Amino acid sequence: MEEKKITIGLFTDSYLPMLDGVVMVVHNYAIRLAQYANVIVFAPKLKKEFDDSKLPFKVVRCKTWPLPLVDYRWPKPSLDKKFREELENIHLDVVHIHSAFGIGKEGVKYAQKHQVPIISTLHSQHKRDFLERTHSRLFTHLVMKNLIKTLEQTDEKYAVNDKVADLYKEYGLKEKPGVLNNATDMRLVTDLTAVEKLKELHGIKDEKILLFVGRIDKIKNIPFILEVLKDLRQRQFPFKMLFIGGGKYFEKFKQTVSEYKLDEQVILVGKVYDRDLLAQYYRLANLFVFPSTYDASSLVQIEAASQKTPTIFAKDSITSSTVIPDVNGYSEELVVDKFAKKIVDIFSDEHKYLEVCEKAYEEVYIHWDDQVRKVYNHYLDLHHKNIKK
Repeated sequence: MEEKKITIGLFTDSYLPMLDGVVMVVHNYAIRLAQYANVIVFAPKLKKEFDDSKLPFKVVRCKTWPLPLVDYRWPKPSLDKKFREELENIHLDVVHIHSAFGIGKEGVKYAQKHQVPIISTLHSQHKRDFLERTHSRLFTHLVMKNLIKTLEQTDEKYAVNDKVADLYKEYGLKEKPGVLNNATDMRLVTDLTAVEKLKELHGIKDEKILLFVGRIDKIKNIPFILEVLKDLRQRQFPFKMLFIGGGKYFEKFKQTVSEYKLDEQVILVGKVYDRDLLAQYYRLANLFVFPSTYDASSLVQIEAASQKTPTIFAKDSITSSTVIPDVNGYSEELVVDKFAKKIVDIFSDEHKYLEVCEKAYEEVYIHWDDQVRKVYNHYLDLHHKNIKK
């Protein structure tokens, strides 16, 4: 007799049509878990409408209010009677929260009331984020105290890498969380004719191809990248730098590119929504440039690794903790001339560079199919242990 499918609730404070790292993680979980189980995503209702009926799983939306200083909207389940009633009438076997606020807290309440196992995943450097946005140590302290209190009510806690786990222990968790690495839906591009067409499209000849994918925003250290490119041009290093993405900083960014006389070297691709095309851009690149200190565990570095393209990070950044420098990726201090010199040095030894490319593919690249299968099996274990109590 076939075993009855379990029902999994994923709770998040950001979701489609918004696009960010947490959204993509939750969405990739939901898409794949729906192959094995009943999946319900509890998510905020955003200003821009999204047709949830197209998805192979149920989405329950909560009313939201705009937040000052950020692009996010704040879900307030306590003011949404319909959301609370719908949640109460659903039977969940496992709860997995991806936020310790708003909707995530509702997941905690549900799990406690119905005595079902609950997991939490920690995605961000919350303390730094709140301090930078509010400039208030008191407010940040109170928010973090509340966050830790919520997380301590979950049965298992996971961070997206080991450094983030250390960070949450410093924040006040009693025990260091486990690690659930992020992954990607990309497979290695084997049709290199498509990649060659991109090269022709952008008029690239024998230059080394550098790439950035993400929000064109100061928090991603975009101004630093431009300073490094300026230095590379002065060193007469032959390169083309492709930027894929958009954002509020985009117009200022274009202006700076011209001021630095980098129009010949910099190619502004804009936003690329087609995942196959994006994979081809990663395959085209020789090096992914990601000096962000904001990200905790960026998906783009895994996407790059899926195409045998290694990443150069800011030295000691949280998101760089999944790589071993000069083995499956690179890192350098956030000093313009040092960073530029490192890029030049990377390509001075082709044999070593190609070894790093292969190691990035073998050790940094993880596919969501494999990762979610492991997570699902763990959900099953938790569920079976719970019903035997």
